[in-house]
Amino acid sequence: MPQFTGIHHVAVTVSDLAASAAFYERVLGFPPAGGIDDEHLHRRLFTLPDGVNLGLTQHDTATSESFSPFRPGLDHLGLAVADRAELEAWAAHLDTVGIAHSGLVDADYGTALSFTDPDGTALEFFTPTP
Repeated sequence: MPQFTGIHHVAVTVSDLAASAAFYERVLGFPPAGGIDDEHLHRRLFTLPDGVNLGLTQHDTATSESFSPFRPGLDHLGLAVADRAELEAWAAHLDTVGIAHSGLVDADYGTALSFTDPDGTALEFFTPTP
């Protein structure tokens, strides 16, 4: 079977590119890494600490449907953090910037902190159980 080396990028469709880019920069600290503007779409790119790229895309022909983790497709975007202390720091940061979140949720396999972006796309900080 042919091989691949990992995930290169994830692209998320947004309804307001400026608002979403500001959210990912201000709330999550993602550094901008360029953009694409052409006849049919507008995209802002971010490179995450592990080298994976995140693209936020606004299409000129967008639908009015909102994100749902229950519809086939993306369920959520999980962002890795080092440990529970880092999750607690993120919870405090989200509180400071006024972003509603789940609080820390423990499971047998790890701990998560869930919240949404401006379009309701589910995001999660996660650390596995040691």
